[in-house]
Amino acid sequence: MPNVTLLAKKPLATAVAGFVLSAGLLGASAGYAKPVTWEDIANDHLTTSDVLQYGMGTNAQRFSPLAQVNDKNVFKLTPAWSYSFGDEKQRGQESQALVHDGVVYVTGSYSRMWALDAKTGEKLWSYSHRLPDDIRPCCDVVNRGAAIYGDKVYFGTLDARVVALNKDTGKVVWNKKFGDHTAGYTMTGAPTVVKDGKTGKVMLIHGSSGDEFGVVGQLFARDLDTGEEIWMRPFVEGHMGRLNGKDSTPTGDVKAPSWPDDPNSPTGKAEAWSHGGGAPWQSASFDAASNTIIVGAGNPAPWNGWARTAEGGDPKDFDSLYTSGQVGVDPSTGEVKWFYQHTPNDAWDFSGNNELVLFDFKDKQGKKGTATAHADRNGFFYVVDSATGKLKNAFPFVDGITWASHIDLETGRPVEVEGQRPPKPKAGEKRGASVEVSPPFLGGKNWNPMAYSQDTGLFYIPANHWKEDYWTEEVNYKKGSAYLGMGFRIKRLYDDHVGILRAMDPATGKVAWEHKEKLPLWAGVLATKGNVVFTGTSDGFFKAFNAKTGEELWKFQTGSGIISPPITWEQDGEQYIGVTSGYGGAVPLWGGDMAELTKPVAQGGSFWVFKLPSWDKK
Repeated sequence: MPNVTLLAKKPLATAVAGFVLSAGLLGASAGYAKPVTWEDIANDHLTTSDVLQYGMGTNAQRFSPLAQVNDKNVFKLTPAWSYSFGDEKQRGQESQALVHDGVVYVTGSYSRMWALDAKTGEKLWSYSHRLPDDIRPCCDVVNRGAAIYGDKVYFGTLDARVVALNKDTGKVVWNKKFGDHTAGYTMTGAPTVVKDGKTGKVMLIHGSSGDEFGVVGQLFARDLDTGEEIWMRPFVEGHMGRLNGKDSTPTGDVKAPSWPDDPNSPTGKAEAWSHGGGAPWQSASFDAASNTIIVGAGNPAPWNGWARTAEGGDPKDFDSLYTSGQVGVDPSTGEVKWFYQHTPNDAWDFSGNNELVLFDFKDKQGKKGTATAHADRNGFFYVVDSATGKLKNAFPFVDGITWASHIDLETGRPVEVEGQRPPKPKAGEKRGASVEVSPPFLGGKNWNPMAYSQDTGLFYIPANHWKEDYWTEEVNYKKGSAYLGMGFRIKRLYDDHVGILRAMDPATGKVAWEHKEKLPLWAGVLATKGNVVFTGTSDGFFKAFNAKTGEELWKFQTGSGIISPPITWEQDGEQYIGVTSGYGGAVPLWGGDMAELTKPVAQGGSFWVFKLPSWDKK
């Protein structure tokens, strides 16, 4: 059974005897019983008292219209309160919190959640999911956040479940298993809530994690009240989807021509196709105008692209659809409406999961439309029509890209640099020749989300400058084991910095300003109407910058590295800014020289909240 702790100010015997009643009364008396409606979620990017979606709105812009805290007074910010997650589970805190009706909902490592009073930090309840011993998280025990609707909050767990809790009591309402965790299925991303424009049905959307263990990535739609699956869409070409519990249609071509054949296998396809990756492990965005769910599809499995290329064939003839790209999905049926691939036959683990930010874009011909903005791990920034999936613009957002010279705007494909795909091992050898590649597999930018300011028209991208030595290795699938077929060591690109926060124009690709950090940047970004940009650093500082000039305006040491996206909200006339602190994630686990660089960073687990002093709001 999970461990649910409810803070109820009653004698223990009375509280135990009347657990359900006392829990309900606590929620009602504290004023936390107000349900969340779709209208609340649809307006999340406009309203200031709540934060109801991952990305602070269905557009995922992470822009707040609040301006009480601004570039003139942000230096006065002081801690309002801090809450420690406690116990020994002090690592990998990547959660973006939600706020509703005076309550902060924040998740933590090892599949935990807390409800905290937004003004005082007092714990209202906590939930700790009981995990089995044989979970397979590839990139730390992280959880990136929750979704909220009606009277429930929803989040995923490391043993491949989605759990719905009563938002006022923390009591489990439903718990649904979606994959075999012993095979590598997990869930680390925050689910999202969307409303189907055709049927009017509001549903929960979530993906799976586990590409590094050879899962087949899947996107799910669930009934919010019962947790029952509505549809499932796999992101490996030729695999079958489901609708209302029955097989629906395959993704792409049922013959899967972008994956190599093997006449000796039971499926007629080479081994990799059965374990092909493509996991949509980050959160989806939703374009209500075109009624499209838009989500990133992960890297193909294994990483070794030669295992996904016919013997003697050219990797460019085997794209490994529908991986390492962005997918537009019909919320009514789960059918793929469009697909744009950032990295065909991805041999570098560039994936495609980084957030997809919806914004109004004007092309070079002056035509306006809604587009997705995406800063890919491969080092290129993409602007894609959100209704059609057609590429509008693409440009580098980091220095030193070696694997491709540019993105062809006509074909939408990268122009690869010869020799940047690591060669196969020679006959009799288990390891191929090493090549030096930039960005490395951790990416020019990883999962940590950027922000877009409607005032400046700039994107604020938390990026990294680094490179890797990279080589092929033998690979065979074994359930529950890493399915990579590549070796690597990440190294510095520059001596003076690794992390770089860049403000960039999506129309021109020009850098408006940049700020360098010695350690990798693994935190998300928040932009506000107050001309302020907030982000955290791996050495524990929460920082504020002038959105127009990049001037550093304020910083505060939280005691552990920050690898989470900040949020802001308004309550009783005051603007609050919150961020989760606690170092971990992929860098110290996979980062080679970067792991050594960040070794001195203390682990932790806490949620920090800041505001202007009560005596001075000017």
